[in-house]
Amino acid sequence: MDSLTQAALGGAVGYAVLGNKVGRKAALWGAILGTVPDLDVFLPYEGAVEAFTYHRGFSHSLLVHLLISPLIVWLLTHIHKDTSRFKHRWFWLVFLCLSTHAVLDSFTVYGTQLLWPITEYPFAISNIFIIDPFVTVPLLVGLIMVLLPKIQNITKARANAFGLLVSCIYLGWSLIGKLIIDNNVESALAKQGIQSQHYMSTPAPLTTLLWRIVVVAEDKYYEIYTSVFDAVEDVSIDAYPTAPKLLIPVQSEWGIKRLQWFTKGLYSVRLQNDDIILSDLRMGVECAYAFNFKVAEQTDSGVEVGSFEKFSERPDLSDMQSIWQRIWDPSISLAPTADRQPSC
Repeated sequence: MDSLTQAALGGAVGYAVLGNKVGRKAALWGAILGTVPDLDVFLPYEGAVEAFTYHRGFSHSLLVHLLISPLIVWLLTHIHKDTSRFKHRWFWLVFLCLSTHAVLDSFTVYGTQLLWPITEYPFAISNIFIIDPFVTVPLLVGLIMVLLPKIQNITKARANAFGLLVSCIYLGWSLIGKLIIDNNVESALAKQGIQSQHYMSTPAPLTTLLWRIVVVAEDKYYEIYTSVFDAVEDVSIDAYPTAPKLLIPVQSEWGIKRLQWFTKGLYSVRLQNDDIILSDLRMGVECAYAFNFKVAEQTDSGVEVGSFEKFSERPDLSDMQSIWQRIWDPSISLAPTADRQPSC
């Protein structure tokens, strides 16, 4: 999730755990701790693939959080010596602020290594978009109430608890919405005789009423949009070509295997000029994917390992209204067109 949401969640959790003992300190330290796991983006990784696939690794591990929490508690109780008698509460504040960050990240599609180093598996429930105001705003409102002066402590506690409750209910709804969507899409795929090797569903930007689904088959993949209000026949399915056989000459390369593993098979391969591009289909939209890698190069002597340079393709944000319209109207197409996405 975005940094604002993580800070708001950390502040809300911090105040819920220790606010009645140390006041606004709990919210402020909670907000700081809520952003700490994402500091791994500043580490000097060796290359683009490493930076992409090691992000949300050790810093998001629940085991690391458990081990590092006593050290942070020692530091906090030395900074605030008058609160040292609340060491047990400080421990829960630290651990919960760090771990809820990781758990919330695992609700997005990227992938979070919750059990590193036991396993590097990138958990991704993908029931929430990386930015969603219905998660953020309730937390933020409650946190602002906590930080404002001249408000009774009982009012602060209730406002903070209410913000947490609303966000949790919304996250719960998103899981129900995902079940509805997956059931509808499964029926739509069966109706059209489409067999999937790899499948993913994730909410469209800023909503859990419209969902984007990617299905990968052997030589094509499908981008699917459907609303929680759609009937099975309303599910929008568009097919696009992919050429995974281009990777055969370099398939043993670590970077390629790492990307195939991290994307869970949800990638496309295409030849662009002389570059062989591997695109992560999970994040972005057709013709505008967030993570693309130049994994190989077509030369006169054959296919050679590429630079693994990462680049992004930006979507046309001026057409965001179409997402809202598609929620209610299945006749609205979100498939890329030349005027909507010039890079197609």
